[in-house]
Amino acid sequence: MNIQALINDKVSQALEAAGAPAGSPAAVRQSAKPQFGDYQANGVMGVAKKLGTNPREFAQKVLDVLDLEGIASKTEIAGPGFINIFLSEEFLAKQAEAALADARLGVTAEEQKTIVADYSAPNVAKEMHVGHLRSTIIGDAVVRTLEFLGHKVVRANHIGDWGTQFGMLIANLERVQQESGEVSMELSDLEAFYRESKKFYDEDEEFAAKARNYVVKLQGGDEYCAEMWKKLVDVTMVQNQRNYDRLNVSLTRDDVMGESMYNDMLPPIVADLKEKGIAQEDDGAQVVFLEEYKNKDGEAMGVIIQKRDGGFLYTTTDIACAKYRYETLGADRVLYFIDSRQHQHLMQAWSIVRKAGYVPEEVTLEHHAFGMMLGKDGRPFKTRAGGTVRLADLLDEAEERAIKLIESKNPDLAAEEKAKIATTVAMAAVKYADLSKHRTTDYIFDWDNMLAFEGNTAPYMQYAYTRVASIFAKAGISMDNLAGEIKVTDEKEKALIAKLLQFEEAVQSVAREGQPHIMCSYLFELAGQFSSFYEACPILNNEDEGVKQSRLKLAALTAKTIQQGLSLLGIDTLERM
Repeated sequence: MNIQALINDKVSQALEAAGAPAGSPAAVRQSAKPQFGDYQANGVMGVAKKLGTNPREFAQKVLDVLDLEGIASKTEIAGPGFINIFLSEEFLAKQAEAALADARLGVTAEEQKTIVADYSAPNVAKEMHVGHLRSTIIGDAVVRTLEFLGHKVVRANHIGDWGTQFGMLIANLERVQQESGEVSMELSDLEAFYRESKKFYDEDEEFAAKARNYVVKLQGGDEYCAEMWKKLVDVTMVQNQRNYDRLNVSLTRDDVMGESMYNDMLPPIVADLKEKGIAQEDDGAQVVFLEEYKNKDGEAMGVIIQKRDGGFLYTTTDIACAKYRYETLGADRVLYFIDSRQHQHLMQAWSIVRKAGYVPEEVTLEHHAFGMMLGKDGRPFKTRAGGTVRLADLLDEAEERAIKLIESKNPDLAAEEKAKIATTVAMAAVKYADLSKHRTTDYIFDWDNMLAFEGNTAPYMQYAYTRVASIFAKAGISMDNLAGEIKVTDEKEKALIAKLLQFEEAVQSVAREGQPHIMCSYLFELAGQFSSFYEACPILNNEDEGVKQSRLKLAALTAKTIQQGLSLLGIDTLERM
């Protein structure tokens, strides 16, 4: 149950009954401090100002008609007209009981929508590098959350698998095949292969002529070129899938939707935009002039959708992409997890999409932009030699560092278990360090912080789960086999339950805003509340069996909530570390 939404509805009804205009915002928020209750309604002042009345007097009118029977034990007016709401212990206990008995921990499924999420988007014949990490893991966390809420999510891995560079790549692939007889799926270093192809193209005129010819043939549907092109895509995606599997990212080969998919849509789109008077010829190219975007001279900015040589641009593909996602995939909402530097490009493409009527206004096109990953020097994260960091190398280093960390903490572990724990901790650390930061900001990549057991980190959160699980291991009791009822006997219990019941609010916020850091912050606060509860409220050595069972239930609900929350981030828990 979303308690915030429930109280918001109740306060909205009371506002209207007290004389506020229909639809006035109740602005119910979680309280910042316990002395202000569990929730605070902040909408009274705004309404009172519109009505020209005293906010505290109006707040009293709202309280007189506010029905929180069976939900709140106390309400009060604070400051200039805030309403503080204290939840009742009975209500909290009842909701916690219901959450523990529910496989979904009390989170209600939303009305199903079809949501397309565009994320990861590596290029063919190039290895994934750290620049692909943020799109991949932020997108995946939001996708998992949306599916948990009951939505039909279409994962769209929009790979760069088309363009003039494929002529030189096919020509080089042909050369390799003629020399060695077969191209291995282990094309050991895609970057080296790409560089080699470029070198041949720049230095060997015969090779360059063949490459240019292959581009034309590929675009014309030539069977041999298409077969070689498919090989390049396959080799790349086999390597990318290794990264996805290591990172516990839910993308598969079936989710690949390359630029090539939209190739046949481009000529009809340009023709349609010309026919509708949206595009016009300018110096031999087809251009859309957008009044919303001005150049430095104050003139409408021209967006080219077809070059004078007949070639198409990324904007043309992105227009086709949005059209396809609405018309063919039936999207109600489309999310793009793309670098913030692409914002204007996307906005221009979508502006054309809307003008042409390809996607109706009620279907949202959302750019969930993200900042850059920086090194400790505040510059884009690079290798010591100044090159791009391969994602596979970063993950290897994370595992090496995690093994050393685990050995220092628990040297007696068997080698197999040590390796499993190290891999789980390493992947979690890389992901959580990113996911716990606000999506739109740049963040500093720091191994020491990432693998620390203190602070808002993956090892701390994984350990918080392990710590709760160990209570049950120690007692030889199953989390799923507890008797008695939850009852509140201490303030720390009440605070823990209130935080546990805010899980649904965190889930819905991540889904609505595309911001996984909200879940990270929630889980970190929950772990802190559990620590306070654990220190103040004895569990296993409690002489009152009823209190002991109640507290075990709270511990079980905490463990399940941490595990489910981390799972939505694509992070696994461990029974012991």
